[in-house]
Amino acid sequence: MINLLYYELFKTYAKWRTYIGFLVVMVVIPLVLWGLKLEGGNFVQRQMGRLQADFLVSGNLFNAWTISQIIMNSLWVHVPFLISLVAGDQLAGEATAGTFRLILIRPVSRARILNAKYAATLIYTASLVLAIAVMSIGLGLLMFGSGDILVLEGGSLTILPESQALFRFALAYALAIWSMWVVASLAFLFSSFVENAIGPIISTMGVIIVFLVVSNLHISAFEFIRPYLFTTHESVWQKAFADPLDWSTIAASCGVLGAYSAALWMATLAIFKTKDILS
Repeated sequence: MINLLYYELFKTYAKWRTYIGFLVVMVVIPLVLWGLKLEGGNFVQRQMGRLQADFLVSGNLFNAWTISQIIMNSLWVHVPFLISLVAGDQLAGEATAGTFRLILIRPVSRARILNAKYAATLIYTASLVLAIAVMSIGLGLLMFGSGDILVLEGGSLTILPESQALFRFALAYALAIWSMWVVASLAFLFSSFVENAIGPIISTMGVIIVFLVVSNLHISAFEFIRPYLFTTHESVWQKAFADPLDWSTIAASCGVLGAYSAALWMATLAIFKTKDILS
């Protein structure tokens, strides 16, 4: 299995499209940080609004931790698309290249081949999220320094001490990886149906858009289904910045997301094991 995984990782990271996501991260995050650097503390002041009239704020709140948390809030709309570029190509790409029959004549079961491809997909997803972490926090510390974390969400203001920053962000990015694995699993499933990677990308984003609409529309007809949609729990990483941490809610969201990933993987395995490979 280790050899299969190494082979699949080599193939994954040898493709040019794998680096599109990393290239986007390397361009967008420095650009945002540069813009915030030019903006100075005015951005945070506008975010705090009239709260400054009621509270005395001291210290460096315009720092790497606050800015990294803001970047996380803005990037996760686009990250699923970057993930689906690679996850949607894992199986469809083999069909397009006509290499499936060559792979399957080896004395290795389809299940092991699929598991290696799925593991490579999850590793790529985690590496992309970690790249966002390294770029935003690393460059942020160089450009803005450290300080307490200013969290603005839903009109509420939370200031977390600098001593909790590493733990809070480690938890947030771990939860973000867990969340994005559902997106990768969904694109991986669609990749098993078709022989062109465009289809899985469009299908994945289409499902996410529909689920997001249902999750965010406060209509009573959708209330019964909203708790079971993965998009309802996809922002579980934001709970890493709550004070105090609501571990029961985090665990419940992780349970739903884990169930989705497992179900999507099992569906892909069932399809792949019975599929006629013609290319």
